[in-house]
Amino acid sequence: MFYLRSVLMVLLLCVLSGCMQFNLFSTSRNSSDYSSPAITSLVVIKSARKLYLFSGKEMIKDYRVGLGFDPIGDKKISGDGKTPEGMYYINRKNPKSRFFLSLGISYPNKRDLAEAKSFGKSAGGDIFIHGEDSKPHYFTRDWTEGCIALRNKDMREIYAAVNIGTPIFIRP
Repeated sequence: MFYLRSVLMVLLLCVLSGCMQFNLFSTSRNSSDYSSPAITSLVVIKSARKLYLFSGKEMIKDYRVGLGFDPIGDKKISGDGKTPEGMYYINRKNPKSRFFLSLGISYPNKRDLAEAKSFGKSAGGDIFIHGEDSKPHYFTRDWTEGCIALRNKDMREIYAAVNIGTPIFIRP
């Protein structure tokens, strides 16, 4: 009798699991579940540690972010740990980023290059909006080399919502 109940319970669980969607172990990194209005711009306010998604003049959603390890001030040269300030564009998407999805930011622009050159240094590059890496950053708010970091679940939403060419305004 116990054996029969166990078998029936396993069968019942199998039937139920076939009817429900379990996302706990999902490996999909490209969620297409985003159904809000088209995102026309992103705004990052560094001092507030916030990223805002806009559709036209309407703010759609905001997210908490981490920045470069030396976040105050504009990025001037490679390795300074600062997140750039100014107007840029999303110029690429990387679904296989080591930081769980990433959106490339068009840093450096001509102004950034000229400024770094005036110091006799490189402006650097590879600035992204990205998710977390494999190391926990529970107690470190600003840990990147100059990128904008989010929780993976937030990055999944932003990655699905933002298109290449979308402007991003990064403010102090």
